[in-house]
Amino acid sequence: MVSIFLRSLIFNVVFYVHMVAWIIIGIPTFLMPRKGILTIAKNWGRCSTWLMRVICNIKVEYRGVEKIPLGPLIVASKHQSLWETISLIGFFDEPLYILKRELKWLPFFGWYLTKAEMIGVNRNAGGGTLRQMARAAREQVRRGRQLIIFPEGTRRPVGAEPRYKYGVSQIYLDCDVPCLPVALNAGLFWPRRTFMRYPGTIVVEFLDPLPPGLPRDEFLERLSTAIETATQRLVGEGRAEQARLFGRGVALGPTEAQSRS
Repeated sequence: MVSIFLRSLIFNVVFYVHMVAWIIIGIPTFLMPRKGILTIAKNWGRCSTWLMRVICNIKVEYRGVEKIPLGPLIVASKHQSLWETISLIGFFDEPLYILKRELKWLPFFGWYLTKAEMIGVNRNAGGGTLRQMARAAREQVRRGRQLIIFPEGTRRPVGAEPRYKYGVSQIYLDCDVPCLPVALNAGLFWPRRTFMRYPGTIVVEFLDPLPPGLPRDEFLERLSTAIETATQRLVGEGRAEQARLFGRGVALGPTEAQSRS
């Protein structure tokens, strides 16, 4: 475990230095069309995944890539770690995120989010937030973009009870495009709220797309069932791999354990 700690420490230092380097490299994209900054973001994600493999011995396997539809799309993914937020964009031509508007106020990083036309929302606006979010998402998706959304709203610890929010249903109804469910087990290897990175294989699985036009409740039920069933299977595979590598599963930290209880 000492080796894992040292590798994790090195990775985190390199990761943030690497991020700063890409921020500097991306400065000329302010004078380019939106695709310029999106290309920078995709390359940052790919390089981060490469660093993760080289330093932490974390590999990545993608399944079901052939199921990704072309054109406008909602991508609804399980959210367990930071990793998927920077890695999924590489699979889509015009990726789009919904995020809290304060992130767009950050120097350079926030300016890049604005340049990429990401959707910033005021989370303190109550019911108006959902209306604002759905309206902005509809406008962008109908222009041919792929909206990557996390239906639970925030990162959830591995094994935690699912908490799907109705906001994704409203966006689905308003956008009237297919929805691609995504399952993964990244939280086993890049857990939230800790700098530790555990060796093994992150598996991302793109599932069968849901067609547009489903009733709200049916959509949310089919979406959550598909994602959770596949995620449980992938987590089981990941835990089995950890048992082979360490002779046991990776112990959860206090925060994760409390979240699961």
